[in-house]
Amino acid sequence: MLNITKTADGGALTIALEGRLDTTTAPDLENVWKESSEGVTDLTCDLGSLAYISSAGLRVLLSMQKVMNKQGKMRVINVSEDVMEVFEVTGFSDILTIE
Repeated sequence: MLNITKTADGGALTIALEGRLDTTTAPDLENVWKESSEGVTDLTCDLGSLAYISSAGLRVLLSMQKVMNKQGKMRVINVSEDVMEVFEVTGFSDILTIE
């Protein structure tokens, strides 16, 4: 199960994720992103309540990063130790801006 909370403020968008980002829930995030990405110049992904991320979830984050490379900037905040370990093992810690 994944809860997605969006907070938009002009060109800034925060997407907070709670639960598990896996093959079942990754399409939900992808749809939310597609609906919300237009005009966003500052994207924040708050993973403070994300318990788990799979390769499907990583793919969605990567596609979000690619869009934001053209439109503005993206940062990932409040990453748990477990999720950070996945980022480090997969090399995503070098691709994403993690604060």
